Amino acid sequence: RERPAVAVERLDGVTRERFLRDIYPRRKPVVLTGLELGTCTTKWTIDYLSQAGGSKEVKIHVSAVPQMDFLSKNFVYRTLPFDVLVQRAAEVKHKEYFLTEDEKYYLRSVGEDVRKDIADIRKQFPILAEDVHIPEYFEKEQFFSSVFRISSAGLQLWTHYDVMDNFLIQVTGKKRVVLYSPRDAPYLYLSGTKSEVLDVDNPDLEKYPLFVKAKRYQCVLESGDVLFIPALWFHNVISEEFGVALNVFWKHLPAESYDKTDTYGNKDPMAASRAIQILDRALKTLEELPEEYRDFYARRMVLRIQEKAYRNDYG
Repeated sequence: RERPAVAVERLDGVTRERFLRDIYPRRKPVVLTGLELGTCTTKWTIDYLSQAGGSKEVKIHVSAVPQMDFLSKNFVYRTLPFDVLVQRAAEVKHKEYFLTEDEKYYLRSVGEDVRKDIADIRKQFPILAEDVHIPEYFEKEQFFSSVFRISSAGLQLWTHYDVMDNFLIQVTGKKRVVLYSPRDAPYLYLSGTKSEVLDVDNPDLEKYPLFVKAKRYQCVLESGDVLFIPALWFHNVISEEFGVALNVFWKHLPAESYDKTDTYGNKDPMAASRAIQILDRALKTLEELPEEYRDFYARRMVLRIQEKAYRNDYG
């Protein structure tokens, strides 16, 4: 059976100094409460959002089922005026719809040109940006993006990791977040940055038997809560209510470590990408050997990787 979930620690009124000294170096998720986030937590009603965001067109994910799967792409991309999206995402049953009357909506804001521009609430939603005070627990030059998100009630996003540290600021509504340590990657059935295990509450253990070994961390975010998600930590987000959130990503590594073409903050660091390409070439070379030899040398390679690159101080 699966292990019981570990509750993510909640800490109230953490200053920048305390965060950087005591919390950040531990590289574990933590929920920060009681931070000064501006007027957004009280001001952002459905009517206000509709009015402040206006009728600017936004590209959204629309799904006929609550569990969105990025691997099988069980959703469609559509465009709606922002104010219409807010109204529809807040409804349970829709009079107007694309797929079904109980379809789910998800907005992840993007830059003007997705290939070149990062998401930044100050540029895409300047009026709303004035209501938000982002906790600056990192240096200004480390800032990467601020992603504005809107989710229908019941929507569940696929489990994935990001390569940058981030704050998930829950402005309105309620979310449940399930997290897994980078160390448990071998049990998460990865395809790129994403896990194939969609239903983390009722996983198909015949298909994913190792998933029971992954240690599950969990928290519930309500209006005003800020979840620190360290880079490489896997997270699966369930919107228990219609809600609005803001993700702020920053660069934990030196700027040159990151892929310059990465506007989403989810491409592996340059050195990691190169290492994986080299490994793929090495595995191709092994194919020149008969199976018995290939198996033997592959196991030696695994041991060498463990000896040279694994950490042995994980708690």
